[in-house]
Amino acid sequence: MFFKRLLTAAVMGAAAFLCSFAATEQELVIDAGDAHIFGVLSTPDAKKGKLPVAIVSHGFNGSYKYGTCYFEPLNDLGYMCYAFDFPCGSVNSRSDNNTMNMSIIDEQQYLEAVVSYFKSRDDVDAQNIVLIGESQGGLVSALTAANAANDINKLILVFPALCIPDNWNSRYAQICDIPQVTTLWEVNLGRRFFTELRYMNVYDTIGKFNGPVQIIHGDADPVVPVSFSERALKVYPDARLKVIPKAGHGFKPDELKVSLGQITEFIKQCDSKK
Repeated sequence: MFFKRLLTAAVMGAAAFLCSFAATEQELVIDAGDAHIFGVLSTPDAKKGKLPVAIVSHGFNGSYKYGTCYFEPLNDLGYMCYAFDFPCGSVNSRSDNNTMNMSIIDEQQYLEAVVSYFKSRDDVDAQNIVLIGESQGGLVSALTAANAANDINKLILVFPALCIPDNWNSRYAQICDIPQVTTLWEVNLGRRFFTELRYMNVYDTIGKFNGPVQIIHGDADPVVPVSFSERALKVYPDARLKVIPKAGHGFKPDELKVSLGQITEFIKQCDSKK
């Protein structure tokens, strides 16, 4: 299914002017083994040839809809932008809504499959693939960038949940403590989700990505303290952190505007160095 969207931005001064461009949104399902990953791809109509692509990963129990806020600013920079539903990543997932099978390791493999798909497209600049991850999707994006460092050009982490292994390994001190079902925010998770975390060394892994990294985090985040992102700065060779005052886990409209502005400037600066 295709959707036409007209994007507009107004700049006010001594004289006001309006710049606009069109983009096309298309439902796109990517096969990854037995899984079928549902998502939406937004492509700027005015741009031709091989385009860079940004791939957006949602957080725990989120969906592709959380990634659509990135469409306009990324399209404006000439990027395709793909937001998708992780299979088993949400009760609302259009890929697979069985959250009992949710797995960080599986989500990493699904994201790697999405990257591989776009690398194979003739209309994609395979040397300019960007990962954007929010919360749990930030953890998954960071792990994916480390494992596929040669395939990823830039990494953007928005209130990334790098704390997930520490949090759950503290709650379940021994493997035998992990129940068959854990309910988190009314979402049921299977035992495998937690057993896999015991062997996950986040900070030893993510620093393997040598490309530029932009992290954005609120200093009032009650779910993921900003200290986890500050720690990430020490392991990445090329990273910067934008702290949004009083912002929590999930941004209000004014905070989202700051976040998107920071992302836009980060991408512009990186691309200008090419």
